Amino acid sequence: MRHKNPEYMKEIIDFVDRFYEKHRCFPSCSQIAANTSLQRTAVYNYLVAMNDSGMIEYDGQRILTPFIKSQHSDTRPIGIVGSIACGLPVDSEAQLEDYMNLPVSLVGNDEMYILYAFGSSMIGAGINGGDMVLVKRQETARDGDIIVAYVDGLGNTLKRLKHEGNQIILHPENPEEQDIYVDDVRVQGVAVMVIKDLQNK
Repeated sequence: MRHKNPEYMKEIIDFVDRFYEKHRCFPSCSQIAANTSLQRTAVYNYLVAMNDSGMIEYDGQRILTPFIKSQHSDTRPIGIVGSIACGLPVDSEAQLEDYMNLPVSLVGNDEMYILYAFGSSMIGAGINGGDMVLVKRQETARDGDIIVAYVDGLGNTLKRLKHEGNQIILHPENPEEQDIYVDDVRVQGVAVMVIKDLQNK
């Protein structure tokens, strides 16, 4: 590691540890820069150099300091991949935004991801705008499951799956909104848990 100031490295690690302990997720380079003596580009360069030297583990998203790794013995990092509409479908491309560590006893070894909910169509199922929804990635679902549904020409939405004969219904849990009838739907996952947005409660 060339020309890296040990004081800056300690400053980065201390902030990352404090941030993780408070929020249970990893800060971005911009957040680290805003709370240390370094610019964003310098923060990134330091993180890469510290990873190369073995001081931390950094993959562009997660920053595993010795303190954080000690907290991971019974947890798994689950990717937060963007937002999902609790309303009419919207076309969106999922992109990894962050990670959240969740107990292995909860998520097991299944492939999981987290989406932020927005809109009000699923409030009857306890899903409000700003909440996070833990989703098990799978391509099949049973009648009554709350699914991440992709509809060609419309995009992604979070709805309860129902059927009437051969007709597929994406049902909102809000009496003020109407069912969406579709001929075909691509199941991208099934909701298994809601992580409430406590700031809006």
